[in-house]
Order: sequence, then C-alpha cells, then structure tokens
Amino acid sequence: MAMTTNRAILEAIALKKCLTGTYNSTSFLLAPHILYTRRDLVYLDAVPLQKNGSPPRELKMATFKVDGMADIALAEEPFEVSELLEPGLEKYAGTTLFAVSA
Repeated sequence: MAMTTNRAILEAIALKKCLTGTYNSTSFLLAPHILYTRRDLVYLDAVPLQKNGSPPRELKMATFKVDGMADIALAEEPFEVSELLEPGLEKYAGTTLFAVSA
C-alpha cells in the first residue's frame, strides 16, 4: 500500500471527508468508515455514495480490499457517520487500524 494511499485513507477517515478512487474498473465516491486487517491484508469498509458518477441503488456498507483500489484521493465532500457502521462486529475485533469517531 503506497504511502500516499495510506495518508489519503487515514486523512479521509479522520476528517470525515469522502474519497475518490477506482475498484474493479468502477469509479467510486466513498464515505470511508473503518480500516482493518483480515488474513494480513488491509480492508476498508465504506459507504459508496457514487458508482461511476451515479448514486447507488441502495446505501450499504461495502468492503474494499485496499490493494485492489487505485487512484485514491481525498475529496472535499464531508460525510456523516452512517448508522450502517457496526464497530462491534466480530470482523473488527482486534483488527481495526483506524475508524471514524462518532
């Protein structure tokens, strides 16, 4: 994971600002909520606010493997912490690197 990628993700979570990037050839505007590890890989759970420039059919917490993300950049748009975030989930226990504060 490149340092600029790390910095953009951490800054976005800390400042509650959106991220832009691509994942599986799809461009996204994301509200990043929690960064964690699973099997020595780093994952980001975020709410996609736009997918290829359009709003998603439904709001949900999606999981992105950080290694698979490209062109990650901090966006100016702020976001509100989503009620979809469940920080008590087992997958986050002992693996959380950084998360939004409520």
